[in-house]
Amino acid sequence: MPLFRGVGVALVTLFREDGALDAPATAELAGRLVDLGVRCVLVAGTTGEAAALTPDERDSVVSAVRSALPADVPVLAGTGAPTGRQAAELTERAFAVGADAVLALSPPGVADPRPYYETVAKAAGGPLLAYHFPGAAAPGIPVDLLAELPVSGLKDSSGDAGRLLHERDVFDGDLYTGATSLVGLCGAVGGAGALVAVANLAPEDAVGAFAGDAEAQVRLAAADRTASADFPAGYKRAAAQRFGTSVLTRVGR
Repeated sequence: MPLFRGVGVALVTLFREDGALDAPATAELAGRLVDLGVRCVLVAGTTGEAAALTPDERDSVVSAVRSALPADVPVLAGTGAPTGRQAAELTERAFAVGADAVLALSPPGVADPRPYYETVAKAAGGPLLAYHFPGAAAPGIPVDLLAELPVSGLKDSSGDAGRLLHERDVFDGDLYTGATSLVGLCGAVGGAGALVAVANLAPEDAVGAFAGDAEAQVRLAAADRTASADFPAGYKRAAAQRFGTSVLTRVGR
């Protein structure tokens, strides 16, 4: 069985006015999104400003979100790092504080990520998903190596429709898109789901798009064009307009 089916949110991490982590507010937002149809919450991912969080802060936000959600909604923790050793340590910590699974971004500048994922897999106390996002960590994961990775699934945020179809054809694990423009396509071809930042502000349209609602896909893409223009602040502003949450970011400060 997949970790989840449907739409997951790449959750923003909320901060107080003094820049301190606000784990309770982050968990409260996660709960509201689940009430609106989200079926998985990714904590400390790229959208969650993971690089700006200390290991202890990662632990706090994973624990808070896990405590706030129903047991049948998995918490996925981002644990990618430049080295397998670093990612393995983050992975161990994430499972220790309640994560149901982890998502590890492939390491930057590495053409063959197999040794990296083998190291992370040894530390994983549950499902490990690979993460292909060349915009954040080039070159990413070659499609022809996917079958050799010790992972149960893949999140692909490349936005490459041809690659997504190739993955669907050759990869037996759970396939999730991280690209707003491909949510409907992923659902149409039998992908497991979508893990998208736009679900912080438009979860209902994300759910509709994955289910095949073309108009919801168009609205979702329009919302994402505006929010993604200033990453991650744009997503926080859009979420704040709807939910009254903090707009403060750490990135660039």
